[in-house]
Amino acid sequence: MKDLTCFCLEDINFMKIALEEAFSAFHQNEVPIGAAIIYENTVIARAHNLTETFRDITAHAEMLVINLASNYLGKKYIRECTLYVTVEPCIMCAGALFWSQIGRVVCGTNNYKRGFLYTGIKLHPRTQFLSGIMKKKCRNLMHQFFLLKRKNHP
Repeated sequence: MKDLTCFCLEDINFMKIALEEAFSAFHQNEVPIGAAIIYENTVIARAHNLTETFRDITAHAEMLVINLASNYLGKKYIRECTLYVTVEPCIMCAGALFWSQIGRVVCGTNNYKRGFLYTGIKLHPRTQFLSGIMKKKCRNLMHQFFLLKRKNHP
């Protein structure tokens, strides 16, 4: 994993789209994780967690955008795409990213409890993984969500 300290404007702009999705999740009482997939500098898929709405444990933002992007491109391998996601993917999503052979994953903040990096799971060998873009905003949104959850459910 490479933690970024300098970002290009393009990365920041696309992470803002993923953050918009995360805020939508927050307001729908979903775990606030948002994602966007970019192909040739165009957003072809965007989503946020919908596990509560769909009553489906697989309805993670990453799973939803992989499906949308594959359908948009008409193929299962999305090697020429970049995923922007606000929080490090879990092992289920990392597995799906592996099989999709996505070219690049750009992550906002780490997930020390449920993220794939701490389990030994790996992305596809050709997938570039970068972390730390808009880290503070991504992390703070998650913290705020779970603080509210704990406050409302003692």
